[in-house]
Order: sequence, then C-alpha cells, then structure tokens
Amino acid sequence: MKKTVLITGASKGIGFALANIFLENNYKVIGTCRTGINDLKHPNFETASLDLSNPNSIKNFESYFQNNKIKIDILINNAGIGPDLDFEHPVENTFKQTFDVNVTGTTFLTEQICRHIKPNGKIINISSKMGSIGLCELTDSVAYRMSKAALNMYTKILANRLSDKQSIAAVHPGWVRTTIAKSNVNGRLSPEESAQKIYDFVISKFRTGIFWNVETQTENEW
Repeated sequence: MKKTVLITGASKGIGFALANIFLENNYKVIGTCRTGINDLKHPNFETASLDLSNPNSIKNFESYFQNNKIKIDILINNAGIGPDLDFEHPVENTFKQTFDVNVTGTTFLTEQICRHIKPNGKIINISSKMGSIGLCELTDSVAYRMSKAALNMYTKILANRLSDKQSIAAVHPGWVRTTIAKSNVNGRLSPEESAQKIYDFVISKFRTGIFWNVETQTENEW
C-alpha cells in the first residue's frame, strides 16, 4: 500500500518540488495551498484548499480528513511567509500576518491533523536556522526569525508529547532560490536540490526532536 504525505504550501518553491519528489518515489501526495495547484497533474496527487491564516479553513480541512477517513504517514509543515525578510524593523500588520501563518496556523493545523497520522508516522516542520537563538547575530527579519524560533519550540514540545507515537523534526532547508525574499535569488540551492535533501532526511531513521540542517548535513543549534 502506498504511503501518504501531506505537504502544506505545495503550489511553488520547496513545497512543489517536495510534492514531485514524493510522487516520483511512489507516495500518494496531498498538497495544500490557498488557491489550488494547477501545475501538477499526477494520478497519486490530490490538491486541497487551505489558508493557515483562517481558523475556519483549518477546521474545514480537518473535517475533510474526518469525513473521508483519511490517514497519512507524514505531515510536512512547509507553508510559511516572510514579508519582513531583509527589513530591519518589524511592522505591526506584517508581524501579525507572519505569526498567523508560521506559528498559529501551523500549530493548530498540526493539532487537528495529529489524530489522522498513523502510528510511527512523522511530522516535519520546515523551519530555518534564522530561528536559532544561539546562532542569531543579525538584526533584520524580526517577525520571520521570531516565528521560526517559536516553530522550533513547538517542534520540541511535540517531540516530547508524541515520543511514543511519531517522530518529529525541525528542518533548515538551506539557502534556497525562491521568491520568499529578494535576497534569495542568490541562494545556494535550487528548490529541487533542497527538496531532495529534505526527502532523504524524512525517509531516514532520524532522532525525534532533532533540528537538522539539510544543506550542511549537520544538527543545528536551537
């Protein structure tokens, strides 16, 4: 029987590349985004509407899982935004938007979907080393950095709570050439290269509660 992976934010960038790699490896993939995914046609791919900034959207999405008795093997919380990336000072409206998606939405989606993950399944939070308190030396991207630090803490809490049920990890995807920030045009990895490294990590027997840097293949400092 095919394993099933749920990938949030699968319409472009790392999420889109991850969906393709899992499909190439004979997984069933459920990919979410706010507006639908039209560029990926595959018999094992299913797209679903999900807006992490909208609590009702999260509830409706979980109801869809409940009503259709869907069970998954892997949840990859990839969706995230960074409107203040490269900016020096936080702005109230984009600060709230960042936390609504990267922290609040991701947390409460995971809380709802946990019950639909099979025993010995995996939860992967796509984080960033920009959320590492120990490595922080700069002053930019306040909301983004804080949101990823919060996601890292949630990863550790989940790992503690679900230690006998699922394996949990936070992953730094590397510096990837995506549209999330202007500076990312100079990224060292393509979305496909990052996604392949993430896939290799996900299917490995990693230690639950780890914060892994796929670019350097080393454990990150929290």
